[in-house]
Amino acid sequence: MKVPFLDLKTQYTSIREKIHAAVSDVMDSCAFAGGPFVERFENDFAEFCRTREAIGVGNGTEAIWLALLALGIGPGDEVITVPNTFIATAEAISFCGAIPVFVDIDEITYNMDPELLEGAITPRTKAIIPVHIYGQMADMDPIMRIADKHNLYVVEDACQAHGAEYKGKRAGSIGDAGCFSFYPGKNLGAFGEAGAIVTSNSMLAQKIRYMRDHGQSRKYYHTAIGWNARMDGIQASILSVKLEYLPEWNELRRNHARMYNEILAGTDGIVTPVESENCRHIYHLYAIRSRDRDYLIDTLKQQDIHCAIHYPMPIHMQEAYRNLGLERGIYPVSEAVATELVSLPMFPELTPPMIETVCCGIKDWCANGSAYAV
Repeated sequence: MKVPFLDLKTQYTSIREKIHAAVSDVMDSCAFAGGPFVERFENDFAEFCRTREAIGVGNGTEAIWLALLALGIGPGDEVITVPNTFIATAEAISFCGAIPVFVDIDEITYNMDPELLEGAITPRTKAIIPVHIYGQMADMDPIMRIADKHNLYVVEDACQAHGAEYKGKRAGSIGDAGCFSFYPGKNLGAFGEAGAIVTSNSMLAQKIRYMRDHGQSRKYYHTAIGWNARMDGIQASILSVKLEYLPEWNELRRNHARMYNEILAGTDGIVTPVESENCRHIYHLYAIRSRDRDYLIDTLKQQDIHCAIHYPMPIHMQEAYRNLGLERGIYPVSEAVATELVSLPMFPELTPPMIETVCCGIKDWCANGSAYAV
């Protein structure tokens, strides 16, 4: 049985009529850039995230960048984040003129290790960006305590955590701002590029709205130097349709993860993901660990089972950030998991037979002595 890593077409087919009707409404009204469709999605998404405000932007990278700029992050400032994330997290810091500073991750959750956070703070530190990796939120209480103690901003990188929860609070609602990507493969994905910033700080939201639209307080009157980071009406209308289904789709992902966990339990040579006690994981990715990852992926591919590798090289080891002078070995957990994690097929429309096929392939591979324990 063929098992794709991701299947966007099946999801699209299931809601095709609603999508076409929504896009037709935009075409008929010609509200292509900003406008009522974006405003409607912003209101609905703020309610979903349990924040007062949501600001639609062009993509998730712009969301992080504009949030930092609006908080006053600039040249010479330091922003702490983790090295096991997509480079956009660090790029947003760099494009503010600030310097990314990394702390290693917890080996169980793969999220920021709060115990290492305070040791990375210097007089130049201005903000912290915890990344809610793979769909599970970071341990936010200690992060927020440390931020409050040192008067630092917290910007949640929630680009993989649409609807994830920590102690009953939704991703994006705990820090000063939360940033989301709606790249097509996300739990809530557009049909192109889009992103959003959520916050309960109305003054911050107002500033971000100016900045995403060339600094305009009204047309042709510019209160600040901004940027063109508007969300377009077509993407907003599509996201509004898909937002109605997001709770159901997230629950399906959680069911798939439970099935993976049950079948793979006790399998030597792999480590399955762990849902923290205080969290509600929404499994943007279901990533297992194996020290012989590449061989596992190749073996499964021969059976038409398709997996993926996310973030095979931590940011501090990337050529783009060589100027930071950070050597291999400085963040051992991030470096280890970068060579061991493999993302298994995960999407709402995944079927039990598909999951069983994937698990049988993994268990057979492990039983044949091809794997060794992490």
